[in-house]
Amino acid sequence: MGKTKHTGPMKLPKKPDPSLWVSKVPFGLGKIKPHHVRDTLKVIWENKGNLPYATRILTQGVCDGCALGVSGLKDQTLKGPHLCTTRLNVLRLNTMGPMKEDIIHKDIDDLRQLSSTELRKLGRIPYPLIRRAGERRFKRISWDEALDTISNKMKALNPKQYAFYLTSRGITNEVYYTAAKVARFLGTNNIDNASRICHSPSKTALNRSLGIGASSCNYKDWIGTDVLLFWGSVAANNQPVSTKYMYAAKRKGTKIIIINPYYEPSMEKYWIPSVAESALFGTKIADDIYQVNIGGDIAFMHGIMKHWFLMEKEKKGSAINHDFVQKHVNHYDALREKVMSYDWETLEKSSGLSRKRMKELAELLAHAKSAVFVWSMGLTQHRFGTDNISQVANLALLRGFIGREHCGLMPIRGHSGVQGSGEMGADPFVLPGGNMDEENRKRVEKVWGFKIPKWQGDIVGVTLENALLPEDHERKLKLYYLSGGNFLETMPDPEFVEKCLSQVDIRVHQDIIFNTSTFVDAKEAVIVLPAMTRYEQPGGGTSTSTERMVYFSPEIKGPRIEEARCEWEIYVDLAKRVKPELAHLIDFTDAEQIREEIAKAAPNYDGIQHLKNKGDVFQWGGAWLCEDGVCPTPDGKGNLIPVEIPELRKPAGHFYVTTRRGKQFNSMIYGETDPFNDADRYDVLINENDAKELDISNGEAIVVYNKLGSFTGHAKFAPIKTGNIGLHWPEGNVLIEKGVYETFAGIPEYQAPAIVEKAETYYAQKDTKYVEKRVAELETEPS
Repeated sequence: MGKTKHTGPMKLPKKPDPSLWVSKVPFGLGKIKPHHVRDTLKVIWENKGNLPYATRILTQGVCDGCALGVSGLKDQTLKGPHLCTTRLNVLRLNTMGPMKEDIIHKDIDDLRQLSSTELRKLGRIPYPLIRRAGERRFKRISWDEALDTISNKMKALNPKQYAFYLTSRGITNEVYYTAAKVARFLGTNNIDNASRICHSPSKTALNRSLGIGASSCNYKDWIGTDVLLFWGSVAANNQPVSTKYMYAAKRKGTKIIIINPYYEPSMEKYWIPSVAESALFGTKIADDIYQVNIGGDIAFMHGIMKHWFLMEKEKKGSAINHDFVQKHVNHYDALREKVMSYDWETLEKSSGLSRKRMKELAELLAHAKSAVFVWSMGLTQHRFGTDNISQVANLALLRGFIGREHCGLMPIRGHSGVQGSGEMGADPFVLPGGNMDEENRKRVEKVWGFKIPKWQGDIVGVTLENALLPEDHERKLKLYYLSGGNFLETMPDPEFVEKCLSQVDIRVHQDIIFNTSTFVDAKEAVIVLPAMTRYEQPGGGTSTSTERMVYFSPEIKGPRIEEARCEWEIYVDLAKRVKPELAHLIDFTDAEQIREEIAKAAPNYDGIQHLKNKGDVFQWGGAWLCEDGVCPTPDGKGNLIPVEIPELRKPAGHFYVTTRRGKQFNSMIYGETDPFNDADRYDVLINENDAKELDISNGEAIVVYNKLGSFTGHAKFAPIKTGNIGLHWPEGNVLIEKGVYETFAGIPEYQAPAIVEKAETYYAQKDTKYVEKRVAELETEPS
């Protein structure tokens, strides 16, 4: 861990810089861009009945949107107010009143007709509900009846037959920690969280490369670094306040590089509403954009390093930081041998980029004195996601871009609570303070006062599949306890997911609103429990940002859902009912007591026990992890990891498919049209040259299909890499194969090969064997 402390927020320059302006036309009139003022007025109107409470949430609470860590209207990066439309869109979830009874108790088929967007507008879940097998409607039940039903079922099951899952919708560290403790108290290691399907490879890769599981640097390090590189990340869309940091970086002379198959317009230019100059004239963000093939990132990075090693042959020290490598890095020779074993033709074909383009970035990084690498799901959601991230770490280690100012590796988080989920132990592979190894297990057992099961728990995807195991199998999933989450809209192959959910005996949905998965049948019962938001949690709560800042969010005075309960309290109540004779071992009485125990169980979080008031914050690990190049690995050194170029498996005539976000917060969709490119949810982003080869016109109806399913939409010509197409997520999940998990971290793969065809041609085929023959090529013609 580092010894240097974060120095707090800095000021933006006051004098404008016209060289960064997108256009002299004020407010980007006539351009495709977000309409921040209009969207803000819309949010005000939606919250008009609860404006005082909404205002207190914004000014006193810690943002429950992305993981930048805005507390009130301030953060630790830049002075001045910070507010974005993502946070405003989420706001209504916290200020809504209860759903009306006539809606709650409608026929289940009527409720199934509603989309998640429509369900989100109905209001909060007001009281516990149950729908038993064969029943057409939810019935109101008491908390005692609900929890007794769940606990009695748990008593009758092998602990390997039930599981917990926690999403990150505003969930606090206190809730994650309590759930992690309760799961082990009840005898199960089947507990997982939302990071499994976003950044689990980041944590796994960083741990094996550097011995850390979080960002090694701060957002402040963006501002003034020589190169700020975004890899498979659309931060402008998913973390809008970060554009303010990008603006500050540009004002300091930082070069911003984007690597993505799609030429994301929001990362090229942006109108930042909280910066007057940018709000008027926009800001040019990207200095260069490298359009890599979907899945071609490892080859691209091999190409960069190959150029470096060739530069080293001509002049030692021209590309590699040998002093840093010699003192702080292992396996240099093994990595060089692996890199040099690949020829340029292979690297170009896999990456989709020329040797010349690889050299341009290689030289830029070789001449840079500092760099920060930022990435997101574009790198992680592959069957080789961990290798992707280790390859990024290889670049940083070779140049010494670790453990000092303006340098580092940052997996940027998209949910405010998700960084803390694994650090609190809500993960099948970890406990608070470390991995599930013998040493850490014994240490945590001393804190908890009970034995922790030693068997390996399952990741969320495998847990779902376990619902289909034979009835007498010891891991047959019979009870699934879900705190938020909607697997129908987040996991590959929604039809298969629905089948899995329906085969569970009892499914518990602990949430603030209905979602579409709530209405899937269960063999015995579906139980719905109304939860509090983070702003209602008695005694307040904490969340951990991308940069390891632990923020305190106070309980905020306002209207309440009468029967909604604090989530950690629900877990404790359930545990006591399952094992009443051991209730004293799990009996938390308030949030402050939980924070006291977190500080003991997770040593990095020593300091959380002192967070009590609005604005309280501390950063675990200091400003930079691996400070001065010293890593928390057994020998104190970082590890270069030689990785193979993955087989991309795209047959001739097929496209790589990837998914992207539009006007949405994770799977919550707030608009049918993407404000950055004017695409609707069923537009297929396709390169114009690819479309012309298929005789497809812009706007024409097309079908994208493979052996898993089909997606009918419209062609939208876009600056996407040839041979690649983009679909919105989660709509495009129908094409993603189930059961394909990354080897090391277990994240599902969200990429797939598919065929693109005119809709009239596709649907005109009376003989389905034509389609079946085309689909069969996916398995018989690997590249």
